Amino acid sequence: MRTRAIVAAGLVIAVVAVVGVWLVVRQLGEQLGLPVVGPACTVQADGRVLLDADQMANAATIAAIGSQRGMPERAVVVALATAYQESGLHNLTGGDRDSLGLFQQRPSQGWGTSAQIRDTRYATSRFYAALKKVRGWEEMRVTEAAQKVQRSAYPEAYQKWADESQVLTRALLGHATGAVACAVGSTPVMRGEAAAVALTRGLTLDWGLSIASSTHLTGLTVPAPDARNGWRYAHWLVSNARDHGVKRVRFGDLEWTARAGTWTQVTDGAPTDATVLAEVFAEA
Repeated sequence: MRTRAIVAAGLVIAVVAVVGVWLVVRQLGEQLGLPVVGPACTVQADGRVLLDADQMANAATIAAIGSQRGMPERAVVVALATAYQESGLHNLTGGDRDSLGLFQQRPSQGWGTSAQIRDTRYATSRFYAALKKVRGWEEMRVTEAAQKVQRSAYPEAYQKWADESQVLTRALLGHATGAVACAVGSTPVMRGEAAAVALTRGLTLDWGLSIASSTHLTGLTVPAPDARNGWRYAHWLVSNARDHGVKRVRFGDLEWTARAGTWTQVTDGAPTDATVLAEVFAEA
């Protein structure tokens, strides 16, 4: 028993040491301007999913395009599970034979040109269009519906991503509060007006929103007709925080900041129930 206790204590010390080293390396990396590696985003909505920033942004686009096209939420689950399996939610530059992109679609099979397929919004729209043509897909298991579109050599492979995809769908379609939290660090890819303009364009392309902009834009206000839509847009903004220089997102009585990487209670103002407020990093 004494030996087991010593071994257990040693393991605990080792784990703590590894975590400590990881935190130090992460902090130094941010100070030196190095990209954050590993899972940067945590999604919690009746389950927990860890994604890197690239995966998170792609998942947010898949969910938004599905909503914009009027697809049922089940379709978003199928699309996310498919992209999980085919590309790990990354917009790949290659694959089996001439396969490309999130869904590993092939130009030779009529999915579009290589450039089109590498456009995440185009690729996602094509997937939903193909799924919509499958008779009875709504009653199928996730893997069966995905297989009808993809015609994979591994037809059961999509099912293992069903639970993760359900968690992401609930969060990204606004069924959960403060469910997407991403660590960005202090060195965003974009800053200032360019960042705010890119966010505005992304919201228009992904959600079909029309948002007024100003000449010297350092942030934006997104109308939220109800709580569900507000959290859709708030989670989308956090999902795109790294690449679009988002510093702060506020909705309702909660606020996410790039510095903390988490949602906290608002203490310096009234709740923003009708709008989502976003602030980008100022010019360096």
